[in-house]
Amino acid sequence: MNTRTLSAAILIAAGVGACGSITRGTTEKMAFLSEPPGATMTTTKGYACPATPCSLDVERSDEFDVTFVKPGYRPESVPVRTKVVGAGAAGMAGNVLAGGIIGIGVDAYTGAALDHTPNPVSVTLVPDALPSAHRARRRRGQPGV
Repeated sequence: MNTRTLSAAILIAAGVGACGSITRGTTEKMAFLSEPPGATMTTTKGYACPATPCSLDVERSDEFDVTFVKPGYRPESVPVRTKVVGAGAAGMAGNVLAGGIIGIGVDAYTGAALDHTPNPVSVTLVPDALPSAHRARRRRGQPGV
């Protein structure tokens, strides 16, 4: 192996080694919680859970809206967005220090420098009709909801 080939291999290894895609991965574990538990969770990106609480691995670059549905309760939606935070910024800085322009491009493409917010995604579901309002209507002779 000549000196040029060995030097190139070392530079590539250093650039990729600092890459956030390798150190952090391209997916992130997210938790989805509802009070009361047992709601169905779906997202605009196709992620879903049949009942909360649940957790899923989601692509770091994905931004989406989460909707929680449970019979007897109003549906609730929460926007989930991405942002560069601590470890992601450190991975990007590592790319810059190691001269890894390729690593910066890979991290930007895969979203490896991003984290989701909020995480966990948590909602308190509101009943369709409050029990006290239902009882008051029935006492007045009005039909319940």
